[in-house]
Amino acid sequence: MLTLFVRGLPPTTTETSLGQIFGAYGKVFDLKLSRDLFTGRARGIATVNMEGHEARSAIVGLDGHDFEGNTIYVAIDKGRKGGHRHR
Repeated sequence: MLTLFVRGLPPTTTETSLGQIFGAYGKVFDLKLSRDLFTGRARGIATVNMEGHEARSAIVGLDGHDFEGNTIYVAIDKGRKGGHRHR
């Protein structure tokens, strides 16, 4: 299982639309779309969990491509830089 980090998403992105484009490459086990607390609109980033080979296919197929008028970038999530770890 790999977690993909997606950025560049338009504010109109929904969980359904994101699931559909990644679903074309394999089974999406989980996705989290970051939303603005006050407006509820997408903040432009998300994480998507998929099987390894399917995730790699999604990277090749979607990284740098157009999604609803925005260029999106897809890569393997390497975790938060400078984030606090919970103990």
